[in-house]
Amino acid sequence: MKRTLAARIVDSRTEYQGFLSVRRYEIEETLHGGGQQRVVRLIMERGHSVAVLPYDPVRDRVVLISELRPGILVAGGPAFSDSLVAGVVEPGEHVLAAAAREAREEAGLTLRSPRVIHQQAFVSPGGTSESIAIVYGIVDAPESSEIHGNASEAENIRTVILSPRKLMNRVRSGVILDMKTLLAGYWLAANRAKLRREILAPRLDQVS
Repeated sequence: MKRTLAARIVDSRTEYQGFLSVRRYEIEETLHGGGQQRVVRLIMERGHSVAVLPYDPVRDRVVLISELRPGILVAGGPAFSDSLVAGVVEPGEHVLAAAAREAREEAGLTLRSPRVIHQQAFVSPGGTSESIAIVYGIVDAPESSEIHGNASEAENIRTVILSPRKLMNRVRSGVILDMKTLLAGYWLAANRAKLRREILAPRLDQVS
């Protein structure tokens, strides 16, 4: 018989407060085999984020960004990695507004017809409360890479323009290391034909 599982926070306190915070939680949980136990976990908190998949269906191009990823660097990977535009959703800010803001700041893009394609995915739920929403939007992809970023936040960002085929080659070969970008890449592969028809079919009808 399947047991009813539950967990509750018994106590919490801040261990560190900076760009992000680390809080100590004491949690009481029921066990799969019966009974209860109390565990202590440190959780990193910094709010919630949004990632943006900017796609140009006319040119059939995706715009990613390349910037320093300290987490990958300290894990022994490449310091710079291609990924989706992304950033923190400010308190009271709608996720689509945050997506448009980040696309403009990090890639110089104007996002049109944005829509949420994944409402809430937890980044690493064993150690952080942060969740991320993924937003798709139509853009006019630039002809070549550009440099963007917020200087006050020491951002050093270069845009990367790829065909969907090149993106999927990087996804499947393991060149793309960022989880949200992997998820968005597979979503685009499954929906690309439909997305292009939505934009190109009305144009063809107008010409005929």
